[in-house]
Amino acid sequence: MKKKVLLAAVGLLSTVVLAACSGGSNADIATMKGGKITVEDFYDEAKKESTNQTLVRNMIIYKVFENAYGDEVSDKAVDKEYKSQEKQYGSTFESQLKSAGYTKSTYKDYLRQSLAFQKGLNANVKLTDKDLKTAWESFHPEVTARIIKVSSEDDANEIKAAVDGGADFAEEAKSKSEDTTTAEDGGKIKFDSQSTTVPDEVKTAAFSLENDQVSDVISSTDSSTYSTSYYIVKMEKQSSKGNDMDKYKKELRKIARATKTSDSTFTTKVIRKELKKANVKIEDDGFSSVLSDFLETSSSTSESSSKKKSSSTSESESSTAESTTESSTATSESTAATDSSAAE
Repeated sequence: MKKKVLLAAVGLLSTVVLAACSGGSNADIATMKGGKITVEDFYDEAKKESTNQTLVRNMIIYKVFENAYGDEVSDKAVDKEYKSQEKQYGSTFESQLKSAGYTKSTYKDYLRQSLAFQKGLNANVKLTDKDLKTAWESFHPEVTARIIKVSSEDDANEIKAAVDGGADFAEEAKSKSEDTTTAEDGGKIKFDSQSTTVPDEVKTAAFSLENDQVSDVISSTDSSTYSTSYYIVKMEKQSSKGNDMDKYKKELRKIARATKTSDSTFTTKVIRKELKKANVKIEDDGFSSVLSDFLETSSSTSESSSKKKSSSTSESESSTAESTTESSTATSESTAATDSSAAE
């Protein structure tokens, strides 16, 4: 199943780590005949990289939101999110944290900032009737189904033929499904139109099924790994949303809120507002353009520096809100629901 990137805002700025560990910017990294490379030399080069520009930008934004909304994020919420991601990524979780430079403690610090960022976005959402009606158009209530997931189309076709021939779907799922989360329970799963537990292609096909009906083989390609999986779905309990929108008002508010907070125009506006409130100023000319989408630059020095870096940072600036929001949405669906209800 499609998973969000675990560490969208990756690691710690390497130059900061080096400076902290080496005892000062004039400390030597390497010496050689005719010269040497100091931490300051490394810093001057590293800050030109677009990835480090993006990282510093995100660090600033996250710090501002943590200062403003961090008190609203409880230890319980952080622990819940940590356990959710630990469960999602299973045995690879610790190795992924380590490879990204995190410990359990520092990753929880990152999660706290991420949750504070989401709190800040939610605090600025003002929902209208139009927003709820738009959410209603794509909404489908929760269904109960069974799924079988395999990595081979031939295997999927064989399983589909066996089920059509009378084989028990649950038993086929137990013995052949590669979805370790559902296989043990015969492929049983519940999801609605907003769930991320199954790919969109699977949800679309499932919602068109009648009770006890089995789908054709459904293919879905993971956008992050480019690997294709094949699914077969059996509907067990289908639900129609009917015509009463008020019946699902809580769900619709959650959907509408998520739509707002994932919109780059909205997030840009909120980030700009919070940075202005925090009176953020860039003191290092090497990073003068990292907040150019949000802060007005008045000094000629900053303008000149910005022009020099325009070729390396323009692409990064154009996706500022998207990348920062992506970091936030690395949180699980259950935490997003908690944030939504708290903000309401």
